[in-house]
Amino acid sequence: MRQALFLSGLLFALQPAIAQTPAQPCDRECLRGMLTRYLDAVVSHDPKRLPLAPNARFTENTVEKPLGEGIWKTASSLGGFRQDIIDVRQGVAGTHVVMMENGAPTLFQVRLKLASGKISEIDTTVVRNQAEGMIFRPDELKAASPAMNLTPERSQLNTRDEMMRLALLYPAGLKVGSFVKVDAQFAPDAYRFENGQIMAGPKCTFMPGCTNIKEQRLPTLSGIVAHVAAVDEEQGIVWLRMSFGPGSLMGREGTLMVWEMFKIYGGQIHAVEAIMNTAPLGTSFGWDY
Repeated sequence: MRQALFLSGLLFALQPAIAQTPAQPCDRECLRGMLTRYLDAVVSHDPKRLPLAPNARFTENTVEKPLGEGIWKTASSLGGFRQDIIDVRQGVAGTHVVMMENGAPTLFQVRLKLASGKISEIDTTVVRNQAEGMIFRPDELKAASPAMNLTPERSQLNTRDEMMRLALLYPAGLKVGSFVKVDAQFAPDAYRFENGQIMAGPKCTFMPGCTNIKEQRLPTLSGIVAHVAAVDEEQGIVWLRMSFGPGSLMGREGTLMVWEMFKIYGGQIHAVEAIMNTAPLGTSFGWDY
């Protein structure tokens, strides 16, 4: 009887401490599963299926909306392409996918930020046609690329800081109009794939000289702004959020708003894949990355 009373008292005394124990952080599979859960909820038009933080915020193409509006009303299914980036340290999960709307392919991006197991930030981009994306070839996005999904040997992985430094050489090169001037570290077979079209690398036919990503001719985008949105330290991927600024729409006024993933290991950029949309000059990201 005394032992039972002692244990009962001990458990009672521990209850406040147990109740205040913080939730375990969402690991890699947890974050990936949350992405799947989000995409399934969009296709089902049912945001109530998601574990949302009380202050959860949703934007589509940088415009804040009630969750359930926008593509939530029109999405019908998912295509075969999906490229994830998982930042366990920051509790961020992101993906580029092809989303179907009434049988038509749409380029779709989402960034989720989790806090205590609940979604607090939902940052999305939708690109439906060439006018919205400048480039639009979703039919070329059949499945995630082997190059972006190669798992580097641990000895090949760079530190988080070094990966970010190497990725940010890309906007630095665009700022001065030359990847050579900033000595961006591209692997010999590196490529750039934007909105479903090869824009640089060995298989590029877009324009003369585009087969060499480092030496290809570039516009000078002096107004470019870039932020690191996530770093996948296990897979060697850095995700940049960028506004290319004036001159990025090839003669049209406005800016390209870009989500760009960089595959980095062994001190080199091996692949660059992006989803981007056009926007008026001065468009805000809508988020503090």
